[in-house]
Amino acid sequence: MAVTSRWTKVQFVTAEEAARVVRRGQRVMVSGFGASGIPEAVLAALADWPEATDLTVFSNNITAGTGLERLFELGRIRKVIGTYFTSNPKVVRAWREGRIEIELMCQGTFAEALRLGGAGIPAFYTPTGAGTPLAEGKETRVFDGRPCVLERSLTADVALVRAHRADEAGNVVYRKAARQFGPLMATAAKVTIVEVDEVVPVGVLDPEAIVTPFVFVDMIVVRGDRYAGGST
Repeated sequence: MAVTSRWTKVQFVTAEEAARVVRRGQRVMVSGFGASGIPEAVLAALADWPEATDLTVFSNNITAGTGLERLFELGRIRKVIGTYFTSNPKVVRAWREGRIEIELMCQGTFAEALRLGGAGIPAFYTPTGAGTPLAEGKETRVFDGRPCVLERSLTADVALVRAHRADEAGNVVYRKAARQFGPLMATAAKVTIVEVDEVVPVGVLDPEAIVTPFVFVDMIVVRGDRYAGGST
């Protein structure tokens, strides 16, 4: 049963309860870079939740052996938006066979699109990608002699984020490389679900180390239930 923080509206839920937030056809952000920072417990629960299908997923990549690859293998992902997918031959094969749609973005553009999505800015110009196939069909303008491409910012229905610790109010800190896209995604979704290793009392976390404050967090899942496991 979900428990609401006595300080904030953040809920502490199981992986199964978190998975049931995701609905058919939604746009879902998933943190991770390679095998680091992937919310494996929630992704495993999603595999058992039939409503989590026909999804548009925002993720840096789909790493082999992860819960995100499992969702892909189950045919739950219709489209994926990210920066590189050639590291997983299964995904490349599915794209060539028309079983999944891929939208590539330069990695810096992907990060900036997430950041500005969370800031409420709908689009931005960037010189990255100008003059390449990634700019085809997009508006281009010249600023100070440099062609720049108009890119749309990214927002989603749900963000699934892997972090290290949370306090009882819902403030979140990350561990080393697992931090990457998580803080950006946490601000850019209507509902943010954060998977952590442990929850500590308010005041234990160093305020200077808190990257994602509770105002951006809706649900927290503590690893250790039957779905726990996988990347750090």
